[in-house]
Amino acid sequence: MNVDSLINVKRNPRIPELASGDTVRVYIKVVEGGKERLQPFQGVVIKLQGGGVGATFTIRRIAYGVGVERTFPLYSPRVERVEIIRHGKVRRAKLYYLRGRSGKAARIKERRVDREKELAQTERLAAEAEEEAV
Repeated sequence: MNVDSLINVKRNPRIPELASGDTVRVYIKVVEGGKERLQPFQGVVIKLQGGGVGATFTIRRIAYGVGVERTFPLYSPRVERVEIIRHGKVRRAKLYYLRGRSGKAARIKERRVDREKELAQTERLAAEAEEEAV
């Protein structure tokens, strides 16, 4: 028996299928005082880890010349949505080698993807999630 089978947790439909090398913008719900706002964090996916409820993904970006990495749980209700800005063409699952590179050496080539198919898939997943919720 598995903990995942005991806990009925559904994946967030506003988080599309991610892959290492993708440049994404993650919107996180941040509570400040009594207010709640969305804080964007944009960067390159350097790691996808886990397959169950504890699955996470790590985003890396350079802010004011300093590398910043942030790890997000895939099933977290704090993650409002994820936008894929571009798909990267990489041959590794873990892109830790980007930590030692900066500037043009840290560039990742773009993988061409049919945007219409991607949008249709995202809409289909959202519709399935709504059907399950009802």
